[in-house]
Amino acid sequence: MNLSYWEYKTWLSDTDFTVVGSGIVGLNCALQLRKNHPYSKIIVLEKGFLPQGASTKNAGFACFGSVSELISDLQSHSEEEVFELVKNRWEGLQFLRQTLGDSNISYQNKKGFELFLSQEEFEKREDQIAYLNTLLKSLFSKSVYSVSGNLFDFQNIAPNYIANKYEGQIDTGMMMQSLLQKAQSEGIIVVNGIEVHSIENTGNSVHLETTFGGINTKIVCVATNGFAKNLLDVDTKPARAQVLITKPIPNLRIEGTFHLDEGYYYFRNIHNRILFGGGRNLDFKTEETTTFGQTETVQNKLEELLSTVILPNQEFEIDQRWSGIMGVGNQKKAIVQSINDRVFCGVRLGGMGVAIGPLVGKELAKLASA
Repeated sequence: MNLSYWEYKTWLSDTDFTVVGSGIVGLNCALQLRKNHPYSKIIVLEKGFLPQGASTKNAGFACFGSVSELISDLQSHSEEEVFELVKNRWEGLQFLRQTLGDSNISYQNKKGFELFLSQEEFEKREDQIAYLNTLLKSLFSKSVYSVSGNLFDFQNIAPNYIANKYEGQIDTGMMMQSLLQKAQSEGIIVVNGIEVHSIENTGNSVHLETTFGGINTKIVCVATNGFAKNLLDVDTKPARAQVLITKPIPNLRIEGTFHLDEGYYYFRNIHNRILFGGGRNLDFKTEETTTFGQTETVQNKLEELLSTVILPNQEFEIDQRWSGIMGVGNQKKAIVQSINDRVFCGVRLGGMGVAIGPLVGKELAKLASA
């Protein structure tokens, strides 16, 4: 399909900044660019009819790391690096709340809980609570982690959890809808259904080859996270996360966000349902893909844990299944860097897009504005 003169002239020509990807990072980048450049023409290109990747497909956890996750991170990161990871995630969540308002993202502080399939594993992590609370003391006013009893009658787990009083949850759909509305109210043009196939710095501008032919722009910000390798040579790879959600369950008592097996499994309550995701650790290689979909291996494990741990002795039905594509790497720190003097990227969010996406977008805009 060819674009008309009007379509090209109105939406895709004489562009100052083009953001590739309309997810959390891309829209926050565009909003910050608008603050930095009030009169510039800013467009956001999105290949899907809604933001692809993980921004509209995540579980809506307002989290910054369970005890097991952070202890695992300390095997490959220094104390200072882990502290900075948590600090960036926490500050990113506050920035998101300030930008959109709690009511517009349905933010609720219901606490987070880490569950353990064995008493031995719980005791090992219990011994590290004081250490992590001390490490994070300057960031939070009170201790973050504490021991909690089995409040929700889960079965086939250790009798105690580790609770995180600062963890919350949001409505992912409301968040993205609010970001899109805010961007459009600021005169930012969001074009859906247009995929960027290549990016070339021609010296005086950047040429984008797209679904509808070539587009020229002055500056490009790539915010495609797990799909970044399709356009740039950056140190990130895709990681698919499979998710399911039950039909409404009468008198559901479970409330909060829950982590299991170093965060490879996660579940929460939402609208009297259980949303449950994870399991890529069952087959890392298969889940290192940009193809959306489900596998029997993961879906069967999710259903098994639902019936034996989360909702034992209770009838439930699966309502929907989906997947999202994250961007991960050997390091947890996001990549925000210049590719050249006209092309910049903010990618590799490591499954923490809700928490760090807003700040990564802001930092990306700052870099592109320098």
